[in-house]
Amino acid sequence: MNIPQFQKLNRPSLRDQVYITLKQGIITLELAPGQKLNDMELASQFGVSRTPVREALKRLEDEGLVESFPGAITRIALLHEEIATHAFVVAAALHALAARLCASQLTVEDYAELEAANQELTVALEQQDAEKAIAADDRFHQVFLNRAANPELNVALHGIMPKIRRLEYAKFSQASREHSPADHLKIITACREHSEADAAHWMEHNWLSLGQWLAPGQNDCSTISRSSEAAEER
Repeated sequence: MNIPQFQKLNRPSLRDQVYITLKQGIITLELAPGQKLNDMELASQFGVSRTPVREALKRLEDEGLVESFPGAITRIALLHEEIATHAFVVAAALHALAARLCASQLTVEDYAELEAANQELTVALEQQDAEKAIAADDRFHQVFLNRAANPELNVALHGIMPKIRRLEYAKFSQASREHSPADHLKIITACREHSEADAAHWMEHNWLSLGQWLAPGQNDCSTISRSSEAAEER
């Protein structure tokens, strides 16, 4: 079993630290889909007891990022485009709602942040840097989530976005995403015009079009599933 060498952790909030570290590894595919996990080995690498590791794994399992099977087998969940497709639809609706709630309330500082994030996204896409591109995209959309000031939006997206981001990392080099910065500019324009309806429309379009690029059909789904099964066999 090939597990990345994680940094040993301090005592406070051990479960949360293990959870955050493992979740990041899963989303970025540092921990491969289908890769088997052993709580004893993880505990040793983190420098903690098995209890916080087990608690973190249970939390990740509840979020659909880890799978457990009879016989004490635990593994990273496989990538399934059908699941991600459903997640894109929900994420699009939630982000559109955030835009609708705050489109006419953005400040000068908000617009500066949106434009800076979109520029970072454009550069990262040109450089084919998945990590920077996804971080810039998150930065852009977080402006709306923050300004909407509805904590339930963040709670709902917390369980959805990791499924989407995993697929983005897996297929980043295959998908043309030049449309995303263009969509962002349309969202910004709609907000400047105080058009909540247009802002929500382009926000939803942004997420749904990304989903169409990354999860176009069942044929690609079978390809990812076969790759995940191969990782499991290794």
